[in-house]
Amino acid sequence: MGILIDRVVLRQIRMPLVHFFETSFGRTYERHMVLVEVQSGGLSGWGEVTAGENPFYNEEWTESAWRIVRDYAAPRVLNFELADASAVDARTAHIRGHNMARGGLEAAVWDLQARMNRRPLYQEIGGGARREIPCGVSIGIQNSVAELLRKIETEVEAGYQRIKIKIKPGWDVDVIREVRRVFPKILLMGDANSAYTLADADRLAALDEFGLMMIEQPLAHDEIIDHVELQSRLRTPVCLDECIRSAHQAAQAIRMGACRIINIKLGRVGGFGEAKRVHDVCQAAGIPVWCGGMLEAGIGRAHNIALATLPNFILPGDVSASKRYWTRDVINPWVETTPHGTIVVRDTPGFGYELDLEFLDSITVRRDGIG
Repeated sequence: MGILIDRVVLRQIRMPLVHFFETSFGRTYERHMVLVEVQSGGLSGWGEVTAGENPFYNEEWTESAWRIVRDYAAPRVLNFELADASAVDARTAHIRGHNMARGGLEAAVWDLQARMNRRPLYQEIGGGARREIPCGVSIGIQNSVAELLRKIETEVEAGYQRIKIKIKPGWDVDVIREVRRVFPKILLMGDANSAYTLADADRLAALDEFGLMMIEQPLAHDEIIDHVELQSRLRTPVCLDECIRSAHQAAQAIRMGACRIINIKLGRVGGFGEAKRVHDVCQAAGIPVWCGGMLEAGIGRAHNIALATLPNFILPGDVSASKRYWTRDVINPWVETTPHGTIVVRDTPGFGYELDLEFLDSITVRRDGIG
């Protein structure tokens, strides 16, 4: 029995962050996210497009995602009998790039399929290697080192197993030295979001003394070859993020020696189908993976939890508690962490949480239906 989608509903929601989040390409104070609802036979599945408000992380942003899903991706799946959720990828593959838009739609169909089969999403995608996923946190660039240290202390006390801090030229070596002085034993990594070039190799090599788990995406968002040379000059593992958009690119990077770790983001690679293929390539090569985050609301956060139950997600990811980002989330209950820094996987059919539709309606700034 296939899936016949009779309607796709898009919502743009606005959610202010509890605290600004700064990376090497700027500060974010609020999120404008596109949610995708697919309807079939009285059931709905939900997905979240993880694109940012501006085309800075990659080429996608809120407005482009809206247009791509509405005008190109949704019409390809409407009133067409899909064999199963994995068929969405092939139906939208003619769209060049725009993985986050495509992935938001695909995730919604996976959620719908799980609800149809009355199974939790993690089982539907073939996960379930663990019932609790290990969690880390991502801490943005702060106004001062003292402010950064206070935030790290708060997260360590909350039990998070790994601390990731954003870095950029001028906010790197001296900052991490101070963090290591105060927190000598924590699992620590730096995320550059493509802020450096190969000319900065010596500066990045200076981070070797601090025993970091990894340096994430130090060079350009579309660069693999220069990462090969950089990794050869560092003891610290390089983790690739932005430049890995497919299993093929993951295989190329691994074969060339461009990294020792890969971050998998559901939206960046276009949904669960490609995320699983990237996972499998890395697992076969002995390259560990972890689940990255894009300041998701509860729907996207729940999808990340399901993804992180696949067996090769052995490193703590960016999936953390809802309250770190939002004064109120769009799901009930909110995503919470245990005192030992894990999230317990829920067995409710679909992505595992109930939607807070009243709140969702109150923060919806735009809505459109297709079909």
